[in-house]
This record gives sequence, structure tokens and C-alpha cells, in this order.
Amino acid sequence: MKHFVSWNVNGIRAIVKKGFGESVKAMDPDILCLQETKAAKEETLSVLELLPDYKVFANSSKARKGYSGTAILSKEDPLSVTYDIGIEEFDQEGRVITAEFANYFIVTVYTPNSGSELARLDYRQNWDTAFRDYLLWLEKRKPVLACGDFNVAHQPIDLSRPKENYNKSAGYMQQEIDGFTKLMEVGFTDTFRQKYPDTQKFSYWNQVIFGRDKNIGWRIDHFLASGRILPKISDSLIYNEYFGSDHCPVAIKLEI
Repeated sequence: MKHFVSWNVNGIRAIVKKGFGESVKAMDPDILCLQETKAAKEETLSVLELLPDYKVFANSSKARKGYSGTAILSKEDPLSVTYDIGIEEFDQEGRVITAEFANYFIVTVYTPNSGSELARLDYRQNWDTAFRDYLLWLEKRKPVLACGDFNVAHQPIDLSRPKENYNKSAGYMQQEIDGFTKLMEVGFTDTFRQKYPDTQKFSYWNQVIFGRDKNIGWRIDHFLASGRILPKISDSLIYNEYFGSDHCPVAIKLEI
């Protein structure tokens, strides 16, 4: 049994001051995928030396310092690790890392936010298409697990206030919903919703409105699985008990 965890840490330098190391040791994942590290690659690697049991792979934004960024930490050595998706337009912000293992790929992704004024909605739609094509290209070779902050609540059950936010707020625009739906249509499954079709749990809360205290939240962090590996997933989890970020970790248990 392998335990995979994904967490948008909202700044790796900030979260290590808030019990991050202890949280990781308590969860004890075999693979830990991080998003929004907000640090240069070298700085991320340096900060994560506090977890010596893991090999660490980091990607960072070339366009803006202290923005975006992803990491994969693994107890087992991957066969290979690649960064980005091979399209210059989408490879400037350190949003994707792919680790290859014997029986699968695992991809961590920090999907672009459409922005408070929806200024990046068109970019986001183009990203969704390119990322979907990338996952399908990987899947031709091996089964794929894709995890991270997808910046979309897919169904009304996935956020506290669907009526108030529908087609008004980034993360719940119809174009974003459609992009996630198309991932399902080409063979990927939202593992939490498959395991718990009627459960409302959130992975992100707006700190400005003290959303976590009131449990006014969104489920925008997901673990997706392609069809060939889906039967091996025994559980999909949301770890609301871990703090330090405006997101909490999400996880899967894999029988492999």
C-alpha cells in the first residue's frame, strides 16, 4: 500500500514555520506533491532538507520570483523526473512536475487561477486543453495519477455557496467546469467524488473572510486517476486536520 499526499502550501518558507515538518511526519506519505511553493528551485530544495527521508524535485517560476512553483518529494527514487509540459507559453511559471515510476506516472500541477477580474480566463482555458493533451500523451505509455490545485470546484457540492459564485468567481466559471469535465470524458476520474459521491468536504478556505473557522470553503484540490490505475485506489482522503496553509492536504491510498 502506498500513500500519496498533495498539498498547496501557499509558500514553502511560510509553512515550515507552522509545523509543516511535523505534519508531513504524521501523515508519512510515500510521495508528497506540493503546489504554490513561492520560492526559487534552490531555495525550495534547501528548505526541504528538513525532510531527509525524501528525494526532492522542485520547479519554480521563470517569469516572476516568489510566484507559483511546485515540488515532488519521494521516498523511492523515480525512474525519471520531467518539468513543465513542453509548451513555452505554459512553461514559465513552474506549474508541473512529472515523476515516472515502474507502473505509473504521478503529475503534480498548480493550475493557473483565472484571477479576481477573470483576466486570465482565456489563458486558463488554453491551459486546460494543453494540460489534458499532456496527460493523455503520458497515459499512452503508463497509467497516470494527476494531483494538485486544479483551481476549480467541479460540482455544486464542491463549494459552500454555488449559487453566489457560479459564473461570477474564478474557480466556478462554466468554462473552468467544462475543462475539468473534459478530463473526466477522456478517461480520468476524480477519486474523492468517486469514493464519496455525496460527501461535502473542502480543501481551500478564503482567509480574508475566516472561511476555515466558518467552514465556508471550496474543494479545488484533487487527485485524478486514469482508468488503468483507478481500481488500485483503495481510498481518497481530505485531511482537514492539518493547518499551515489556506489549503489542506488531500491524499490517496494505492494498492501497488
